Amino acid sequence: MSAAVESVRNGRSALDAIEAGIRVVELDPAVRSAGLGGAPNVLGVMECDASIMCGATLRTGAVGALQDYFHAISVARQVMESTPHVMLVGEGAARFAAEIGERKGNLLSDEAKADYEKWIRAHVPPDLANAWPNVPLSPVVWPSAEPETAKGTTCFLVRTQDENWGGGVSTSGWGYKYPGRLGDSPIIGAGMYVDNRYGAAACTHTGEMTIRAGTARAVIAYLKRGASAEEACREALDDLRYLKGGYLGPVIVHVMDREGTPFVASIGLKDSRFYWYWGEGMEKAECRKVLLL
Repeated sequence: MSAAVESVRNGRSALDAIEAGIRVVELDPAVRSAGLGGAPNVLGVMECDASIMCGATLRTGAVGALQDYFHAISVARQVMESTPHVMLVGEGAARFAAEIGERKGNLLSDEAKADYEKWIRAHVPPDLANAWPNVPLSPVVWPSAEPETAKGTTCFLVRTQDENWGGGVSTSGWGYKYPGRLGDSPIIGAGMYVDNRYGAAACTHTGEMTIRAGTARAVIAYLKRGASAEEACREALDDLRYLKGGYLGPVIVHVMDREGTPFVASIGLKDSRFYWYWGEGMEKAECRKVLLL
């Protein structure tokens, strides 16, 4: 986070601040939900997702199921800057990452690998384990549908001194997921959306739900109608409560109005989480509790 704060203090753009901040997180093996040290899919392969958005132009870039590259956020930004596209996934995303010279390597840390192997031993029946990995995977991934594995995204929402907004998210996604699964992080309007005119929003945890509800874009629409950050967040959470069927889990929604006023709340969590907010010229930092609604 300090890298992003310093970037804003030095007059860099919102996108520069977001990329600088998230790159640090992506290289930290202690962060178990993004980049190096994140959770692999059910086959033990790391697949990372990321997106970035400019609030002044509504330009966006995203990558999904990116393997073997440390900085998904930087690849996402270059998708926006260097191609006519918004999103690249899988082999195409990896090919593009190689073209732009992004750093390549093994993202599965020793600790993450050990946790994965422990999880597989606990959740894969012996008959499937004997033939692993040439088995049907859909029954195996269901035990991963719990808050401790189906969660985790790094979200940055930034407003610079020139009042331009930027948003960025990066994640290794749902731990032990089915290969190729995409959550809301690379889906603009589901997991993240920013608009200079109204504010910014980002989501974490159960992306399957925020995709169905278009949560991040819905928040911006509520702000456009004149809702406060708190009102817009509560409306979006009410939308999520309306969902029926499918997998339903916890969701955290982060909202900031055009003045930079934050509100963060969740549904489905048993215990609260915390988020960081920098304000007043980026000189004041506060750790605030996520409200449980």
